[in-house]
Amino acid sequence: MRLESVRIPPRLRGFAAGGAEVFDVTLAGDRIETIAPSPRPARGTLLSALVDAHAHIDKNYTVREAGAAEGNLFAAIERMAAHRAAWTAESLRPRMQRAVTEAWLAGTRALRSHLDWGGAEAPVSLAVFEQLRDEWRGRVELQFVALTPLDLFAEGDAGERIARSVRRAGGVLGAFVYRNDGIAHKLGRVFDQAQEHGLALDFHVDEGLDADATGLRTIAQLTLARGLQGRVSCGHACSLSVQDDAAARDTLALCAQAGIHLIALPSTNLYLQGAWDRTPVQRGITQLREAAAHGLRPSLATDNVQDAFYPYGGYDLVETFGLGVQMAHLAPAADWLDAITVSPARALGLAWDGRIAPGSPADLVLLAATDEYELLDPRGRRRTVIRAGRTLENER
Repeated sequence: MRLESVRIPPRLRGFAAGGAEVFDVTLAGDRIETIAPSPRPARGTLLSALVDAHAHIDKNYTVREAGAAEGNLFAAIERMAAHRAAWTAESLRPRMQRAVTEAWLAGTRALRSHLDWGGAEAPVSLAVFEQLRDEWRGRVELQFVALTPLDLFAEGDAGERIARSVRRAGGVLGAFVYRNDGIAHKLGRVFDQAQEHGLALDFHVDEGLDADATGLRTIAQLTLARGLQGRVSCGHACSLSVQDDAAARDTLALCAQAGIHLIALPSTNLYLQGAWDRTPVQRGITQLREAAAHGLRPSLATDNVQDAFYPYGGYDLVETFGLGVQMAHLAPAADWLDAITVSPARALGLAWDGRIAPGSPADLVLLAATDEYELLDPRGRRRTVIRAGRTLENER
């Protein structure tokens, strides 16, 4: 297969461009064979297949039963907890399968889902997830995180039992962290379990607009102290956006030293954070541009889909990217396409970091957009999904 006259964003290039901006790409089997400068105008934009670093495929498509919690994170948590009490493998599987199928058709090659894990015992969603992981192997690489209330790690053996289950199932250890009492002690116990069982960590942290929510800073400090640089991801970090500039810069510098993978969730946080009794001023997105200035290239991810936390949306990362560009004023937009490709691939520890070069996998997404200004319009988002060198038939 030959892809003629395509732009490859600079941050996705794993080759020397020699000043060229438009390229002809030849595929041979399941690999990229050659990349050469093209003399013709651009006819599209070529990305590596997309990577979704933070989703919730156990919760999705439940808003009609649970109801939407407009602007209230903790109301959403309560509604989903009530709904979760009735979950069965039979009710979970169609929703989880639908999510992975939609992501696959949109061009996603890897997806990490947080699974609600409210006690010491593994949830019913884990067995369903493991089945889907096997069924989708070779198409979408599926990972899971145990989304556990931080307070479960305070005392007793619940944290140990969770960590053992996560290790056996090949997952990532996580926790929901927000202004907890004794936060350093409790986070320390999470890190203890991660080190004992050889687990990576992925936290929901500071998901609100309280300036005194400083879990991200504590996590960065512990990551450095424990020598776990590069093995810790942090999603949300909304509170960073309302903190004093000097304090936020100091936290981001620590995160950079610790190799924290910062993940922003624009759709859910735009919906949940800020006022609902007036037009909101605060946007609820973390400091993406400032993070990048510290050498932290953040990711943009899906988060919730049609549940109490976010009642809309789907699993199209290109649409999520467009929302993030507008929320955080990410410009030039094309310079941020690593947020749905290279950065999340590194956060998930994938074998291929998503940089396009001769010899790299022919798992690609060809967008119709011929320049950055078309990336956010309907025509520009039209795409051809290529997996293992073959076109995936779909209607997007």
